[in-house]
Amino acid sequence: MKKTIIALTLIIFSTFSQAQDFQGMAVYESKTSTADFKSRMSENKDITPEMRKTIEERMKKAFEKTFILNFDKNASIYKEEEKLDAPGSQNSGMRMMGSFMGGGGTHYKNIKEKTFAIDKEMMGKEFLIQDSLPKLEWKLGQETKEIGGYMCFKATAMQQASKTDFRNFRMKKKEEEKDKKEAATEKPKVTNFMNEGELPKEVEVIAWYTPEIPVSQGPEGYYGLPGLILEVSAGKTIILCSKVVMNVKDKKEIKAPTKGKVVTQKEFDEIVTKKMEEMQQMYQTRGGNGGGMQIRMGN
Repeated sequence: MKKTIIALTLIIFSTFSQAQDFQGMAVYESKTSTADFKSRMSENKDITPEMRKTIEERMKKAFEKTFILNFDKNASIYKEEEKLDAPGSQNSGMRMMGSFMGGGGTHYKNIKEKTFAIDKEMMGKEFLIQDSLPKLEWKLGQETKEIGGYMCFKATAMQQASKTDFRNFRMKKKEEEKDKKEAATEKPKVTNFMNEGELPKEVEVIAWYTPEIPVSQGPEGYYGLPGLILEVSAGKTIILCSKVVMNVKDKKEIKAPTKGKVVTQKEFDEIVTKKMEEMQQMYQTRGGNGGGMQIRMGN
């Protein structure tokens, strides 16, 4: 099966190799499940219906996004679709939250050089994450399905969960919080999701790629398959391609971002972790006043 897919890819690739300036564009819709957050909120009597509605609206903006992938044979740029903010709105909180949910900045991948670069904003500071592309050990399957008219093949892999990607944030089981109940009864209960949740160590990745578009590209940091990845399911997030345009007339300049303090992925994770710990201490010092989420999803 693997040999058949590779042979098909080589045949199709010969057509694309004739065009030295080949470039394509794909639109992806990203959606992350928030069922466990909503379930936990419904159990908390301190959250009013008005508060719940506000939180759910902000979560929808943070967890449902549209991205554009511009790619050629060697590199790609993946960026959230730009939307105009409402007049007078202040969205610094939403931008920070968005960066934790897979959005924010430009995600550049160079599969030839095996490197990536991402510019991100954190608490008003610009960072430029530059590092080597992590390699996923893909297992090619025999299952197929059609996506947007393209025949796609299934591939799976296990991926180490990012410490700064809160789309994988999950609520702890009730049994894990027993030790906190006595302390909680001594003070007014506060909705603090960061204390009630955790990040997994790794997640399963299920990808669907099409050899009909023989570029080893995909959304976010996904790559390495014999065809463009049109769908990815990782943890609670699904990224689905809704549109593909080949040999686009309006070509984009595909180059790495350059602005921001240069850091490795590990250094950036350490910076974010430290900042989260500081926010946690500040939150506890103030007695939890401020109504709820550790990271504000809004103004």
